[in-house]
Amino acid sequence: MPSDVTIVEVSPRDGLQNEAVHLSTADKVELVTRLVEAGARRVEAVSFAHPRVVPAMADAEAVMAAAPRRDGVSYIGLVLNRRGLDRALDAGVDEVNAVVAVSDAFSRRNQGTGTEEAVRVAAEVVAAARSAGLRTTVTLATAFGCPFEGEVHPDRVADVAARAAEGADELCLGDTIGVGVPTQVRDLADAVRGRVGDALPLRWHFHNTRNTGYANAVAALGTGSTVLDASAGGIGGCPFAPAATGNVATEDLAYLLERMGHRTGLDLPALLPTAAFLADRLGHPVPALLPRAGTFPG
Repeated sequence: MPSDVTIVEVSPRDGLQNEAVHLSTADKVELVTRLVEAGARRVEAVSFAHPRVVPAMADAEAVMAAAPRRDGVSYIGLVLNRRGLDRALDAGVDEVNAVVAVSDAFSRRNQGTGTEEAVRVAAEVVAAARSAGLRTTVTLATAFGCPFEGEVHPDRVADVAARAAEGADELCLGDTIGVGVPTQVRDLADAVRGRVGDALPLRWHFHNTRNTGYANAVAALGTGSTVLDASAGGIGGCPFAPAATGNVATEDLAYLLERMGHRTGLDLPALLPTAAFLADRLGHPVPALLPRAGTFPG
């Protein structure tokens, strides 16, 4: 397994988008600042979805304008179309993440269009973003299962990956509703690499809805991947998927990886208070367990 693992921090975007309480711009910037000070170096800070569709992300430009700029820190903006990319470029993001849902039903709920149209749009976004000098990721949502269509076959994921990720710097496979298990991780890695080759890095986005997210993360490392998404406090979910609860918690995942001998670059004692900050601002406890128990040895 790889020694160095990059955790892409997604709490400011995927973590907050599904919360009933919408944090102020100042609180979002404080969250981003806390994450950066704790060692996060790739942060998915904002989404440029239409504010009417995802109101929690309506202040994306203001967040980016106030986010601390540090050497080695890369801010990611999620975009769903060319208009979102234009906003992302104007806001000064370092990377863009284009999303394609593998299942048609979810794609229509999430983006208002079918998978094939989403593939075309993602290709346009990737090409334009690369021309502007930005790093690009294509995320395949519902790669492990769809809340409306059920099981998604690995061959379907591989087929969409081969077309959607052309020209991208990274491909992310997303378990949008938290139904995946480690054997699926291995099957998807084999199927996708069989179509796109080994040169395109694979990144993984797991939800812990059914308490399999951490096992899936370890399985992903076993396939040779070195990049995993996680969310401080374990907050998150998808507004368009029923019961798609939280992401794997950054604190818990980092503890697991560090105890296994991997380096994440995160300062856990510095990160742990962020869970209490989020619980206070959101008005409810967060799922992460490490902030309750503490690190070991203490």
